[in-house]
This record gives sequence, C-alpha cells and structure tokens, in this order.
Amino acid sequence: MSERPGVVVFDVNETLSDLAPMAQHFADVGAPGHLAATWFASVLRDGFALSLQRRAPAFLDLARQDLRRCLTGQAGLRSPVEEVVDAVLDTLSRLDVHPDVGEGIRALTDDGHRVTAFSNGSESATRGLLERAGVLDRMTRVLSVEPGNVWKPHPAAYARAAEALAAAPSSLTMVAAHPWDLDGASRARLRTAWLDRDGLPWPESFRAPDHRVTRLGELRDVAASG
Repeated sequence: MSERPGVVVFDVNETLSDLAPMAQHFADVGAPGHLAATWFASVLRDGFALSLQRRAPAFLDLARQDLRRCLTGQAGLRSPVEEVVDAVLDTLSRLDVHPDVGEGIRALTDDGHRVTAFSNGSESATRGLLERAGVLDRMTRVLSVEPGNVWKPHPAAYARAAEALAAAPSSLTMVAAHPWDLDGASRARLRTAWLDRDGLPWPESFRAPDHRVTRLGELRDVAASG
C-alpha cells in the first residue's frame, strides 16, 4: 500500500458501462445488431473531429443525430425512425456497469484512493450509471467534458479535469478501455492504466500504457504503486 493515496480517474463509456446489451436492443427494434457498434463509433469519430475545431456538441445531441443517420433507410424497423431513436437513447441511459465495477471501486476507496469519473457523456448520465451501481457515494468528483467544447482525447479536456481536481496531471492515473483515451491522457502527462476488456492487441501507433489490467480489481496494486 502506498503511503500517499492515489487519484484514479475513470473513463465511463465501455470502461465502466457495459454497452453489450445495445446490440440486442437494436435487434429488438428491427435494426441489425451490429449497427450498435457502428453507431457508437460514429459518435466518437464525429465528436473527435468537431473537437479539433473546438465545436464539439453535447454527447447526447451528437448521438441522436448520428443514430438518425444510421437508422434512416433500415427496412426492418418496427416503428418510425424518430420513435426508434428515442427508444435506443432511453436504453443507453439505463445501462448497467460491468460486473467488476462495484467491487473494484469499493476496494480502491477502502484503500484510501480518490476515485473520479470523467466522461465524454453528460454528468447526469454518469451519475445515474454510478447510482444504479451503488458507488456514486464513493466518487470524489463526477466530471464531464460538456462544460467545454472539446472531448477527450483533446489535451484541453484532460487539462480541465486536472484543474477541476486541483491536481497536477502527473498525479492522476487515467483508467480506460480505449487506447485512444489513454494515448491522449499520456500526452497530457497523466499516468495511464489500460483496462483490457476485450483481449485485443494494443495498437502500436498509440503510446503504450503505464499499466495493463484485465479486471478493475487489479487496479488496487496500480494505484498503490503510483
């Protein structure tokens, strides 16, 4: 155990939240299940592109626009496109966390580490997710990029998070399932821990993470070594 508690900053979408049920929901409304992943990737792509111009909108606004585009022309939809869009976004707002999240976050905070959530989504959506998981009270802060006009991995997003936490970037450990998020965090001088949820190789074009774990509970050792 470290004598100085660490500051652990969690990405939210897919790192904490389990998006796997979205494929089945797409199928339930008459869209191909694989379209869920395509849609979510398109939201990230467009948010990143707009961040370069410092014009990134709220996550849910862009998600709605891209979902409408993905669903338009799908022949099997069981309801009009706008009704399907509303239903899909409602499901997105009610997702649960991965099974290892509750126990892992409690272990970190029991060890004295400060834990923060930092999302490209809204603060309210993140709070809802963490409340359903029973760990909202364990969070030091719940942060969103939305007060600004850039998403992670823009360097300004990480700088704002460090400022909100009144901490030097180098004192923070960013935990994410996404290599792009960790590459951005590393270039913004945060320490990084890759939560490898899918077992795929690390893409060599990105900076290697400082740590790799396969379950959130393994972060106790990472935080203690920080």
